[in-house]
Amino acid sequence: MERPLVEIPTEEWGDVQVDITPREYVLNYLAHSFPVQLYEPFTSPIEKLASLSPVPGALDQIMQRFGTDVVAEFTCRSRRARRLDTLGAITRGQRQTGGQGLFRPEDNLESQYGRDALRQLYVLLARGKVEGCSLERFEDATGLKLVDTNGLRDELPPITTFLNRLLALTIELQNILFAAFEQQLAARIEGAIASSTHDVGLETLRAESLVVTDRRTIYVHPATGAETGLLTITQRERNRPVSLDDALGRLSDHRAVLLINERSSRPAVQIPAPSFMLDDGEIERRVRLIRPMEQHSVPLKLMSESHWVEVDRHQFSAVWLAELAEVPEFAESTIHIVAGLLLPIWKRLPNESTRVYRLQIDAGERVIGRKVSAGLVAKVLATDTPKLAPDTAFAALMEGRTVLDLAEGLQLRRVRVMGACRIELSGFNDTMRDRLRAYGLFGEIISWKLRMFVPTRASGAEILTRLLDHYPIERIAEREAA
Repeated sequence: MERPLVEIPTEEWGDVQVDITPREYVLNYLAHSFPVQLYEPFTSPIEKLASLSPVPGALDQIMQRFGTDVVAEFTCRSRRARRLDTLGAITRGQRQTGGQGLFRPEDNLESQYGRDALRQLYVLLARGKVEGCSLERFEDATGLKLVDTNGLRDELPPITTFLNRLLALTIELQNILFAAFEQQLAARIEGAIASSTHDVGLETLRAESLVVTDRRTIYVHPATGAETGLLTITQRERNRPVSLDDALGRLSDHRAVLLINERSSRPAVQIPAPSFMLDDGEIERRVRLIRPMEQHSVPLKLMSESHWVEVDRHQFSAVWLAELAEVPEFAESTIHIVAGLLLPIWKRLPNESTRVYRLQIDAGERVIGRKVSAGLVAKVLATDTPKLAPDTAFAALMEGRTVLDLAEGLQLRRVRVMGACRIELSGFNDTMRDRLRAYGLFGEIISWKLRMFVPTRASGAEILTRLLDHYPIERIAEREAA
C-alpha cells in the first residue's frame, strides 16, 4: 500500500521501503516534508524527540540511500545529539543526561570543536591542501565563497550552511570534504581530551576514597548569607597498570614494536596511532607508546632521534616486570573543589577549566563544585609569600596549569618534549648547573641548547623539595595546560 511519508507514524519507519529515484525529486520532497536542514526551528515537542529510538530510523536510512553514506547520517545524528543535550540541561541540569551516553562528542557538529574544525577546513581549501578538491572546485560546487581580494574572508559560511550544501554534491565530493572535516574535528576533540579541557558537562568523580582535609569559606553572599567553600580533598585511587600479558598481546599487530629507552631504561610498546593533519595541511604520521601506567602519541619522525631502541621479548619482559613491581597498589593526590554558592563568583575563578564535578566523600557528604588548581588555593590563602608544599607543588606542575617563579629568576612549568610531559626548569645560568644536577635534576641538549628537567617519576617530589629549599617560590601563576 502506498501512503505519503508524512502519514506514516514513527513506529512504522523501520518497515518503510522507498523508491528513491530520481535523486533530486526525493531530496526536494524530503526538504519540504522533514526538517532536513540541521538547525532550523524544531516545531515538534522536545519530549517526542527524546523518545526516538537511538538506532538509525527510516529517515536516516532514506537519506543515506538517496545521497551519501556519511553526511546525511551525521546530519540527523547531530540534530538529535544537540536537541537531547539541550533537553538534559534544561530538565536535570546535566548535559549528558538527555543523550544517555548514546552520542559521541564528535556527533554534535555545532560545538566549538565543530566550528574550529570547519574554519580550519576552509583554511586548507584556500591553501589548496585538501587532496581531490581545489578551492575553485569547492566554490563552484557549493556556491560558497571563501576568499576575497584580501585573502580568507572574515565572515565564513557556518556549519549549518556547509552541511546543507554538502547534501547537494556528488557522493565522491561529499566523501572528500567530509573526510577532511571529520579528521580536523577528531583531532580537536582528541587534543581537548588529552589536555583535560574537554567539556562534557557535569561529571561524577569516582575514587577508592575521598576525604576532606581542609575546608574554608572564601565568599559569603551579603543578602542571603549563602557561602562558597574551598575544599581540600585527598583522593585515593587504585593503580591499574598494563600487565605484561596485555603488553605482549599488542604484538598481534605486526606493526607493534617492543622498546626500551637507553637513557632511562623504561620499557614501552610502540603501536600505530592516527595521523595528525597540521595547520598547513601536512599529514604527520604518529605512533603511540604504551607504558605500564601511561601512554602518549609521538610523531614518527622523532622516534629516530630519540633514545628508544628495539629489544627482544626476554629483555622487554624483564624490564616491564621490574617497573610493575615498583607501582604501588594505590596512588594519593590532593584536589581542590570550590563548592556551595558558585554563580556570584563564577567569573572570578580562573578560566582554566569550567568542569563541574559531583562527588561523595567517605563521610557521606555529597558535593557539587568546580575543580581548581593548587595555584589558586595558594593565592587565596597567601598573605605575603606564596606557600605551597613541595608534594603539592609537584602535583600542580604535573597537572600542567601552574607556573612557579622561584628565587634568582628561575621558573618551573610543565612542557611537552618528544610527546611526553616533563617539568622544565628555565632561567638558570652556567654557575648553577652542577648544583642543580646534585639536587637530582637532569639535562638534555635539545636543538643545541641545554635544558634542565625535574624527573617526573616517584623521586620527583623529593628532588623538587631540595630545589625549593634553596630557591623558594616567589610567585604562583596560572596557565593553559601544555
